Amino acid sequence: MRADLALVGFGHVGRRFARLLAENRTRLIDELDLDCSIVGIATARHHSAYGLAGLDALAAARLVESGESIQALHDPAAGPMPKNGFDLIDRLGASDAPLRVLVENTVLNITGGQPAVDHVRRALDAGCHVVTANKGPAAFAYHELQEMAGARRASFLFESAVMDGIPVFGLVRETMPLAVVRGFRGVLNSTTNHILTALEDGEEYAHALARMQADGIAEADPSLDVDGWDAAAKAAVLANVLLGERVTPHDVRRRGIGPDAAAGARAARRRGRRLRLLASAARGEVPVVEPVELPEDDLLAGLRGTANALVLETDLLGKVAICQLDGSLTQTAYGLLGDLVTIRRRAALPEARPRRSP
Repeated sequence: MRADLALVGFGHVGRRFARLLAENRTRLIDELDLDCSIVGIATARHHSAYGLAGLDALAAARLVESGESIQALHDPAAGPMPKNGFDLIDRLGASDAPLRVLVENTVLNITGGQPAVDHVRRALDAGCHVVTANKGPAAFAYHELQEMAGARRASFLFESAVMDGIPVFGLVRETMPLAVVRGFRGVLNSTTNHILTALEDGEEYAHALARMQADGIAEADPSLDVDGWDAAAKAAVLANVLLGERVTPHDVRRRGIGPDAAAGARAARRRGRRLRLLASAARGEVPVVEPVELPEDDLLAGLRGTANALVLETDLLGKVAICQLDGSLTQTAYGLLGDLVTIRRRAALPEARPRRSP
């Protein structure tokens, strides 16, 4: 089955996804009868390109990484170069491929999730499937977008939005039938967890943060991480999807960490405890992100460095823990690839009712 893909946003995750797709091309065709073609790429700083027969996405990745424009890859026979992501989505919507998939990987806008939310709306309205690593759409408009997807028999998937593609939503959706998630608690931000474990070992805050920036885990402006906004966005996604809430990151009670966290982290360790930035919520309650002292035998207290974990409280299965001991761009890109496989598998199913949310 042929699938045409349009990539809106072509940063680190988008480029790793393009390479992962190329690395697994033979397996996708042989094992899933899924022949993917990246027909368009739209970037914020390196222009756009479109080609009906597909683009050389690996060449596009090399051009972007060398600071060059990708417009030389555009096929003039396909019409004018797309002006922006919306224009590219419209081209994708006009494709005759059996599967048309928007891969939305623009940067999270914590103010209101735009333009990612509108990118997803535009694609679903055109009958395209959507996969994204951007937390914004599910954090700000999950229920609306899920209803749109169901009405158009399309998929809106975002496994990479929380825990870098480690399966959370698919686990609940596919393997926990009838179980109700009553609440969750977790360490969901790699940068702050690394900083807190470094602080309790005696390192300075600025040095620990600089290392995360050098490794590409924290942004040049790390305020989304250390101020707790990234964790708040993930908490909003989890609350919306798993608990049926209707919240945004701005509804989350949020407190991040700063240099003053060093004293608290070291004092906690002297008492045999650990300070961690915890995201938590229960049904009917406002999600919370804040530093919390945990007893040393708590699973979340034992997370060091960039490790993350999520503990789900369920009615039938009790507590279910999902751990990510290390994270990288590959895991995040894998989440997008896994969602693409889910779309292909759904296409192979007989006509049925749209799946319920977890």
